[in-house]
Amino acid sequence: MPQSLSRILVHLIFSTKDRVPVLTPAIRSELHPYLAVVLRDNDCPSLRVGGAADHVHLFFGLSRTLPVAKVVEIVKTSSSKGDLQPSPLGWAEECRAVGA
Repeated sequence: MPQSLSRILVHLIFSTKDRVPVLTPAIRSELHPYLAVVLRDNDCPSLRVGGAADHVHLFFGLSRTLPVAKVVEIVKTSSSKGDLQPSPLGWAEECRAVGA
């Protein structure tokens, strides 16, 4: 039986609403592992999660069953709800995603 294999790597960048620098080191220390778990739970293994006070970088393998737009929606929605402080986190509408 034929098998479909793919490995698309995505570098996703999105910023806080109005690029307000609310992501302190303490928040990032909770946020980054949380985002890695959200990606993993959606069959998108993270290779690197990082960022700065006003934006986040995610480098991950794209699931065979989810488009990038859906992954963005899931990640931004789940991280803007939840127990992270400041709560809720506000994300800018736009983002950048580059595939490799």
